[in-house]
Amino acid sequence: MSHETPAPLDARRDALITWLQSQASCYGLRPETLRPASSDASFRRYFRLDTERGGTYIAMDAPPDREDSRPFVKVARLFGAAGVTTPRIVAGDLERGLLLIGDLGQTTYLQALAAGADAQPLYRDALQALVQIQTATRADALPYYDRERLLNEMRLFPDWYIAQHLKCRLDEHERDVLEQVFQTLIACALGQPALFVHRDYHSRNLMQLNSGNPGVLDFQDAVLGPAVYDLVSLLRDAYVEWPEDQQVDWAVQYWQLARGAGLPVAADFSDLWRDMEWIGLQRSLKVLGIFARLYYRDGKDRYLADLPRVMQHTRRVVQRYDCFGELRRLLDRLEQREPPVQQDPSQFPTGSK
Repeated sequence: MSHETPAPLDARRDALITWLQSQASCYGLRPETLRPASSDASFRRYFRLDTERGGTYIAMDAPPDREDSRPFVKVARLFGAAGVTTPRIVAGDLERGLLLIGDLGQTTYLQALAAGADAQPLYRDALQALVQIQTATRADALPYYDRERLLNEMRLFPDWYIAQHLKCRLDEHERDVLEQVFQTLIACALGQPALFVHRDYHSRNLMQLNSGNPGVLDFQDAVLGPAVYDLVSLLRDAYVEWPEDQQVDWAVQYWQLARGAGLPVAADFSDLWRDMEWIGLQRSLKVLGIFARLYYRDGKDRYLADLPRVMQHTRRVVQRYDCFGELRRLLDRLEQREPPVQQDPSQFPTGSK
């Protein structure tokens, strides 16, 4: 049974409506039409409301004691200046965590794919937008994806996936194995030139648009980090599976676009592919921990069904590279303890062409 419950008509929603009423005459708003639009893995909530002229806006509620809205505004403008479609910042009360932003529609890439959309133009546009974002990189414009941040993310794997989800305790040798893997992956990440990184560049955060495709959302955690991070986030999505030959084809397209734009990517595609796989392993370990934490700490169970796909991504990498042999053996043992997760295959596309 799901732990999630609908958001109550609470004091923050009332405050949002009151604020929207104060903005109504400036932007032709109809606050009485406010209705849920979407939610994400954070404490932010999104609402849609109509305008007097028949359009819509999105109202964002981000409790300031839980979420800082300033990075959202900053990155929206950074990425927008790169020529990428991000929600327009219409109005805001950042002290109270309230924003009025442009509406990029209701069709995510994931929904479009599930409805039978052709993946090729969608992903071609997403790769081009990624290169545009990276080309706009400015040193010190965003926080760096530093050693501490990378390590803290990976430690979510033993703390939440292993300890909480699998109810398993690691011995000293197993903890050392993980620590060595973490250091290897950190060295890979820090050894690459730092470019703008969205950090969640995937099918649930990309909107299908008739023009300016894709619309890019959920970018507030952007950092300066490895170029291949967003590439692997897109190609090895936690929510949709693509055959490896398709991943290679799109990775080559990215590599060619990036080199053509003068980005500091590997001169040899095989080096870029290896870096992508290793950074993908870092991301997969993080995501396994985050999805477990979302359930056991925050009561959000909808991410549990995606754990097997993320573990498949993890497995493919550790089976391919000898340096991760000890991790492969650890995963073998842990899989014997994994609780069964029921998946509804109709909810997520297979990713076949």
